[in-house]
Amino acid sequence: MRSDSDDLGFIHRFVPGRDQTRVPLLLLHGTGGDENDLIPLGQRLSPGAALLSPRGKVLENGMPRFFRREGEGVWDLADFGMRTVELAEFVLRARAAYGIGAPIALGFSNGANIAWSLLADDPTLLAGAILMRAMMPFDPRPLPDLSAKPVLILAGVDDPMVPVDQAALLAALLGEAGAQVTYEVVSGGHGLTGDDLSLAASWLARHG
Repeated sequence: MRSDSDDLGFIHRFVPGRDQTRVPLLLLHGTGGDENDLIPLGQRLSPGAALLSPRGKVLENGMPRFFRREGEGVWDLADFGMRTVELAEFVLRARAAYGIGAPIALGFSNGANIAWSLLADDPTLLAGAILMRAMMPFDPRPLPDLSAKPVLILAGVDDPMVPVDQAALLAALLGEAGAQVTYEVVSGGHGLTGDDLSLAASWLARHG
């Protein structure tokens, strides 16, 4: 297992793939996480896949995030756009440095939100996305052509932070742009459940 600092622009970890048939995963943590958080999840969901896991650069009360917000569900949209471009540039550098193809983004909460923004900013950057507890508190249209881009959206029916209707709106808009969207609502709240893991593993078996 290889661990790296910020030589490519982000503090991150990279785990080389052992199974070259597996699509690499870009792991994007939630608020308060870091580059280590989702490594075990990635290894569990897609054994042998290469894993790229950056740490968000924004601090909110000392907790790493991928973009600023002004309050719960209130995003700093200028920062959101800038951080999307910054992270996309890191992914391109990392792909070249580590010799990997376009990854599937696996993001949780804040990480899931920056993941769909990466997809919308440059559809060629990612092979697809798993968005766990993502939201869309504004209308991002016009969206690019996302034809046949596979996306799994997992929402919690009792999530106090991400209303199910916002997750459903995200699914609808990505589908409107042509993405091959699978939208699932699981029992539970904002935290991940066994159903999330089962659904994500099954989806990756088909797309990863």
